[in-house]
Amino acid sequence: MTQRILILGAGFAGLWSAVGAARQLAETRRAHGPIEILVVNARPFHSIRVRNYELDAEASRVPLADVFEPIGVAWVQGTVQHIDVAARKVQVATAEGAKTFDYACLVMALGSALVRPPIPGLADYAFDVDTDEGAVKLLEHLRSLPLQPDSAGRYTAVVIGAGLTGSEIASELPARLAKIACGAAGTRVLLLDHAPRIADQMGEAQRVIEQALREMGVELRPGVRVARVLAGDVALESGEIIPASTTIWCAGMRASALTKAFPVTLDTLGRIPVDEFLRVKGVPGVFAAGDCANFPIDGTNDCVMSCQYSRPMGRFCGHNAAAELLGEPLLPLRIDWYITCVDLGPWGAVYTEGRERRLATEGAQAKRTKQLINRHRIYPPTNRNREDILRAAAPVVEAAPSKNVAAAT
Repeated sequence: MTQRILILGAGFAGLWSAVGAARQLAETRRAHGPIEILVVNARPFHSIRVRNYELDAEASRVPLADVFEPIGVAWVQGTVQHIDVAARKVQVATAEGAKTFDYACLVMALGSALVRPPIPGLADYAFDVDTDEGAVKLLEHLRSLPLQPDSAGRYTAVVIGAGLTGSEIASELPARLAKIACGAAGTRVLLLDHAPRIADQMGEAQRVIEQALREMGVELRPGVRVARVLAGDVALESGEIIPASTTIWCAGMRASALTKAFPVTLDTLGRIPVDEFLRVKGVPGVFAAGDCANFPIDGTNDCVMSCQYSRPMGRFCGHNAAAELLGEPLLPLRIDWYITCVDLGPWGAVYTEGRERRLATEGAQAKRTKQLINRHRIYPPTNRNREDILRAAAPVVEAAPSKNVAAAT
């Protein structure tokens, strides 16, 4: 009888869980019955989500078929509706109707989503770059601005949330809006946050990010709160009205709401507690990885919602899920380094080391590191070569990205 490893989600954690499991099955010499790996994902592609701020959909999509077909992983396009842990079944909505899949081993990798608080008008009028669909919708809106009636805020963009994503999209917008406006007067980009400083959590890099944004003409507004959002303006709690045709929400993340299906105590971000093998504590046959899972990844500090953790979590999770079915030893995951690399558009980038975010490099040098990460390091092999794909899923922890990437010649 075929046993199934069912993987929910094909983001960084889900895709690499699938490849990691396939690699372990391919390498085992122990006799075993047939084992199927099945992935459920809402889209037919793996989204390089961390590139959404670039507003280049084609560059941030990897067809699932190019990764899964060469290694024998099956996948279904659909949306997970219900998880029944007791019955070991998952209900999925597909274009052909509802389908139910059972499993011998489940990998929960449905990631996280942007949190939208109940600010009047936010859900109706604010854009985001949290998803592929959101980024495409924003780009289409920006391209439509020249066709809209002239107004005080036609070429004004307000970005709400000055964390990593907010800083990155705000850095992209001045040049993009200027190009779209074709020299028309009145282009503005404002970056708002309730914190007392822009990029307040960025340690030694905070001053660099602030300087870069100012040099690119971004208006910085820390210490403010939004009262409401409309199609043509943003109102602050102070009473100030900012005319703006474009509002982008970039504040707050939370794990998939489906983590509530598991009989465990979730953390403040809605994440599932796992052990160092990525097993869900107290729930047999279930693993979790990526933004919806949490454990002290360096022995002390909790995971951060990021692709730098989701990718190795996926590789180890998939390996361990297959190993458990095969009766092979499981491998613990520990990552002792942490870096942050923030893209700052034409200005460059900033690269920090450690949880305290010590400044390592900035400007053009950091930009080369960021491009190495975003355009190469975080992609699976796309050449449809089975050996290359499986090799990339080895359950090992990579070294931190180099902060001394050579300039192109």
